[in-house]
Amino acid sequence: MKQYHDLLKKIISEGIDTTDRTGTGTRAIFGHQMRFNLEEGFPLLTTKKVPFKLIVSELLWFLNGDTKLKTLLENNNHIWDEWPYKWYLKAEGLPLPQTDSEEWTNGLKSFVNKIMSDEEFNKKYGDLGPIYGYQWRSWPDHKKEGGHIDQITRLIDQIKNSPDSRRLIISAWNPADIDDMAKAGLPPCHCLFQFKILGDKMSLQLYQRSCDTFLGVPFNIASYALLLMMVAQVTGYKAHEFIWTGGDTHVYSNHFDQVQELLSRDFKELPIVKINPEIKDLFNFKMEDFELIGYDPHPPIKAPIAV
Repeated sequence: MKQYHDLLKKIISEGIDTTDRTGTGTRAIFGHQMRFNLEEGFPLLTTKKVPFKLIVSELLWFLNGDTKLKTLLENNNHIWDEWPYKWYLKAEGLPLPQTDSEEWTNGLKSFVNKIMSDEEFNKKYGDLGPIYGYQWRSWPDHKKEGGHIDQITRLIDQIKNSPDSRRLIISAWNPADIDDMAKAGLPPCHCLFQFKILGDKMSLQLYQRSCDTFLGVPFNIASYALLLMMVAQVTGYKAHEFIWTGGDTHVYSNHFDQVQELLSRDFKELPIVKINPEIKDLFNFKMEDFELIGYDPHPPIKAPIAV
């Protein structure tokens, strides 16, 4: 993962300080690419611990077309909590505390508990809107009243029937739904990806329009590398290369110290991910079908999330 460290160094040394939607401030560059050969190991960052189980449960959530926060909470996954909580506060006309304050933390815990225990409250505030899973599996079809396009199912069919196609693409960027996505969730950051098959090997390239390089990008790299492995397995190919392409690639101003701590650490050997070889349907994967082997990272580095 040296190239990830190199990216952080480039942003810190060459980036331009900018304002942003959250009011936090970032240092940013525009346009960057990293390539990860999965035959050399699974690209999970070793200079800080990245929780693999959260990556798996979120990816399965996307693939199932789910947009309900409660599903993630039932898997002890809290990486989406802050956005619907912020939307709830705004919708109810309540004060918006600083996200690193005790008031925010306590309020967020109360919100999560209410999502889990109060069904009416969950119905009102627990759906994140037409975000990734909805767009991947239920993109609205304007040609058919009430119709939807299952992009993932269509993708698998295309790979099996037309493997040389240059149209093996999934888009989450639906302009008609951007405002609705922004209410309780986020407009898609990782917004478009394309598969390519050359010989018996499959590769995947992601375009990410907005890249929280310290907190988000390590998750995104691992998530799409895992997706590549899963799609390759169910279609009979070897997972080869994951290519990450970033647009607005930034480090938040309150992550600078954490970046320096990360950069001071030595690299460790990349882990291996084993997937249950019996699974031949992309929608049949479960949490227990994934095994992370040989992951011995440095300790986590905490950093506030910009909401």
